[in-house]
Amino acid sequence: MKVDVIAGLQWGDEGKGKIVDLLSSKYDIIARFQGGPNAGHTIIVNGTKYVLHQIPSGMTREGVMNVIGNSVVLDPIILQKEIKSLEDAGIEVRSRLLVSRRANLILPGHRLLDAIQEKDASGKVGSTLKGIGPTYQDKIGRFGLRVGDLFHPDFKSMYARAMERHRCILKGFGCTDHIDDSAWLEALESLKTLQLVDSEYYINNALKEGKTILAEGAQGTLLDIDFGSYPYVTSSNTISAAVCTGLGISPKKIGKVFGIFKAYATRVGEGPFPTELNDATGENLRKQGHEFGSTTGRPRRTGWLDLKALEYACMLNGVDELFMMKIDVMNELDEVKIATAYTSKDGSNAEFGDLAFRAEVIPEYASLKGWKKELNSIREYNDLPIEAKDYVSYIEKQVNVPIRIISVGPERNETIFHS
Repeated sequence: MKVDVIAGLQWGDEGKGKIVDLLSSKYDIIARFQGGPNAGHTIIVNGTKYVLHQIPSGMTREGVMNVIGNSVVLDPIILQKEIKSLEDAGIEVRSRLLVSRRANLILPGHRLLDAIQEKDASGKVGSTLKGIGPTYQDKIGRFGLRVGDLFHPDFKSMYARAMERHRCILKGFGCTDHIDDSAWLEALESLKTLQLVDSEYYINNALKEGKTILAEGAQGTLLDIDFGSYPYVTSSNTISAAVCTGLGISPKKIGKVFGIFKAYATRVGEGPFPTELNDATGENLRKQGHEFGSTTGRPRRTGWLDLKALEYACMLNGVDELFMMKIDVMNELDEVKIATAYTSKDGSNAEFGDLAFRAEVIPEYASLKGWKKELNSIREYNDLPIEAKDYVSYIEKQVNVPIRIISVGPERNETIFHS
């Protein structure tokens, strides 16, 4: 058996939550391999909305095990609230949630450090201010505390030293705010009651037993710390290769890679966005798509689909199949555009990678006719209007990857399977 992967191919918010929920009936285990509560996966089941920040999206499927992997950074307070919210909704969580002992903890000082660093930056990165960046900094600097450390006999001293270090850094920035850690320490007691495991052994043993596993990431390829539009990126690797280090598996054990993208594009926070629409069309996409961050509530920037970026993401992830989300959001448009190439200011060709070096690019567009028809009730590909099918076919031909799922609404059943 191998681990299949769900990869977001844009700047996050592609709809991974719905797809993982949709596919989870085919898997025994859903495993989150990176990121933290800066992500928000929205799932709607029979009209009930669930927003998950740290718990894998398989939790809404009865009987599916869910693993928080070693490369995830964990906020005990947010996790405690998530568990309570799901339990209040009648979902059994604790018997189906495993947490890696190697996952790093987001400490009370990390949020303040996040805010200070964002303010101090020469140009805002667009942080969610959840403490993600500083937690990964401590991890790489070998100052971090991990879930497994909670049971170390010297944990209190380890925690005190970590907090004192944070206070010294904050003082250097002129911040002397009191850090109230009472709620955090209380949430640790709840965390210690969960099933804490060496997830690398759990995942590999599950594969030996013939279990099916789907790896779920957070954010999207274009926010990858190495290959995204740096420095306007997240603090972890978001591409499919990160599954190996995020769960502790060999590259040989990666199976199918499913790439998710919206029929248009969005971005939260700062950074380059070549196809951005600062006009009525962009506002229409934001309104119809309910494009507001599930973690921060910030309005998302909107724009046309960018094939240069999509091709780049498919290449990095080794995508086998594409899943297109939110095509129904474009129902009202007379014309839809797709960026097919970039040119630089001097007229030469440009690539997505140039955006990471502050290059300004000008997108070139192909224009297609809009379908001007509600798609939400359609369940068969052949029932789509010809204009919508032309849109799908154009993307498949340009990217040379088949589109197997087309989402026409947020509910599980508002989905078309395209063979």
